Amino acid sequence: MPDSPALAPQRPLLARLVPLLAAAALLLGANGLAMTVIAVRARDGGLSDTMIGLFGSAYYAGFIASVLLAPRLIRRVGHIRVFTALASLGAMSVLALLLSEPGPSWSALRFLSGAAFCGTAMVLESWLNALASNSERGRILSIYRIVDLAAVTGGQFLLPAFGATGADILVIIALLFCGALIPVSLAREDNPPMAENPGPVNYFALWAISPVAAVGCLTIGLTNGAFRTVGPVYAQAVGLDTESLAFFISLWVIAGALFQYPLGWASDRTDRRYVLLLATAGAGLSCALLAGVVSPLAIFIGGFLFGGFALPLYSLSAAHANDHARPGQFVELAAGLTMFFAIGAMAGPLLASLVMDRFGPSAFFVYTATLHLAFVGFVILRLAARDAVPADRRKRFVWLLRNSPAIFRLARTARKRTRADKP
Repeated sequence: MPDSPALAPQRPLLARLVPLLAAAALLLGANGLAMTVIAVRARDGGLSDTMIGLFGSAYYAGFIASVLLAPRLIRRVGHIRVFTALASLGAMSVLALLLSEPGPSWSALRFLSGAAFCGTAMVLESWLNALASNSERGRILSIYRIVDLAAVTGGQFLLPAFGATGADILVIIALLFCGALIPVSLAREDNPPMAENPGPVNYFALWAISPVAAVGCLTIGLTNGAFRTVGPVYAQAVGLDTESLAFFISLWVIAGALFQYPLGWASDRTDRRYVLLLATAGAGLSCALLAGVVSPLAIFIGGFLFGGFALPLYSLSAAHANDHARPGQFVELAAGLTMFFAIGAMAGPLLASLVMDRFGPSAFFVYTATLHLAFVGFVILRLAARDAVPADRRKRFVWLLRNSPAIFRLARTARKRTRADKP
């Protein structure tokens, strides 16, 4: 007979985290691979770039729906049941692609997939936050970032192994979603305590806290969100084979992780807006390079630089917003970061695909370069309108994952703990 919860000894933290991290690895790998595979299959199926962009917009519309609805579901039936339902929905939305030819019906399936992934990520990230003590949050966040990077990067290389056009790769993705159910279902954990209901949330309060962060998140959604949907289409259009395409996407992810640290270090020591200017200008210049090159080596270099400068922009924007936030504004800040990003990511794939349909694949990076240039201009205007945050009020930079708003709570608490521990 198992020990009662009151008498059972507390297990080591790592043993309690392993099931959640294993589930996260399977989900992140499956979702990252699905985004690439579906774009490739749609193009091979003869769909226009505009239709492929619409799939990306539908995915991020599901993301928004999950942000609005998943917290209520978690409070109603608990983390485990919500995770089980949404992971199953994710697998079903992938397998259902096999029942129809590429076409408009895929938009509904991508909506369900976006809602399922964001909801499962929200469950896992809020669960990790509930398990960790204040002293452990920084370490858990670091481990989770490593799991995210390894899973998304490794998942891309299942594409050349199984191919993009047959049924096998979709079955593999569905199996990964289903596999994530096993560690969560068998874990010796009950549902974590429910977070307090914050009541009505102002999802657009981020604009009042930091216009730079609001426009930054919107720009990141319009560019990075579009890249995850139509980036594989661009890679195919310029002649990359399946293996090279997987390498191109992986370089983008890896570079984003590598550049986070030097850019974050610099932003802790000066006005973050100057670092935002540097990173945004670097992203724009790398886009200009990609818009004009044709050789595979130049494409890989451009993709690496684009990922390196573009992916840290979300964390830099969040850190800048956190510098200006008052105590008690956490809910609005987390909600605003997510909502502005998601709105941009919902519009970005469709806008980018329309540009590609009209002017060709290289026009995608003209589109992204133009948006980064516009953000540079906005930041310059804000430098004249608002003074820098004093150094003693500047929070420590933390690399954030763009999975769900729940990760911001873990990162923010870890940041506060790190500052408290300083002599």
